[in-house]
Amino acid sequence: MTCLKSFVRTVEIGSFSAVAKEMNTTQPTISKQIAALEKHLDVQLLVRSTRKVGLTDEGMRFYEHCQHVLEALSEAESSVGKRQNPSGLLRINCSVALGRQELLPRLKKFLDHYPDITLDLTMADYFVDLVEEGIDLAIRIGQFQNQNLMSHPIGTSRFVVVAATDYLQKFGEPQVPADLLHHNCIIYTRQSTGNEWQLRGASVTVRGNLHVNSTMAHCEAVVAGIGIGMSPLWAFRKELQNQLVKIVLADYEPDPLPIQAVCRRTRFQSAKVKCFIDFLRDEFKTGLLQ
Repeated sequence: MTCLKSFVRTVEIGSFSAVAKEMNTTQPTISKQIAALEKHLDVQLLVRSTRKVGLTDEGMRFYEHCQHVLEALSEAESSVGKRQNPSGLLRINCSVALGRQELLPRLKKFLDHYPDITLDLTMADYFVDLVEEGIDLAIRIGQFQNQNLMSHPIGTSRFVVVAATDYLQKFGEPQVPADLLHHNCIIYTRQSTGNEWQLRGASVTVRGNLHVNSTMAHCEAVVAGIGIGMSPLWAFRKELQNQLVKIVLADYEPDPLPIQAVCRRTRFQSAKVKCFIDFLRDEFKTGLLQ
């Protein structure tokens, strides 16, 4: 079974050394496991080169069957004995800001309830490849469509237009969306619509002298008084409470976006993934900072 797991991850990652690192072993060990599997089957599964690892036609068919076998095995193991309690390593991913401000403070509650689960959390301000990175579940905000992945709604996130009180005292407060054209706006480059802000009943192409690709940097720039920003409300939880920033254009607040738990599409969903999705749905069910 170890050989099958090594083969599947090698196909997904495309590197013996990367699989070895993930499985805490050596590259020669993974190579020998694949070679032993090929010898047992009497067929070549992989095409090896100095740059990448590819699949033969037979390898592709075998890979598809292996996926089903490993999924079925995981489901069978979780249904009996001690495995009925969710256990094992659960790899999750989310953005840096969401992880630091909304997820991490909640994880102790989850781990106290599921002591046999070990969480491996990665945070990044870009969408990771769940298959290549071996991620079990990612938390993403916004509409999502990918035929190779499954998404589970777990809540909603409000978006608001915000500015530092110091900035507003100096430059005035916008009263209607068109007023944003006369303000310095901070552009979050990872936003799908770029510098076109979709407000309720209005779409405004804003301008500004600072573009950032990090939610944390975006928030810090707003607090520093550099300009006006559009952001998830939860990103400014403390700053709003301390009155360092203020929501503007409240009557034109953008529609909330869904928060989704995204995982690889499989026939069976492991118990550890299921319980984490249920946990997130319970934690975020009323929306963030509603």
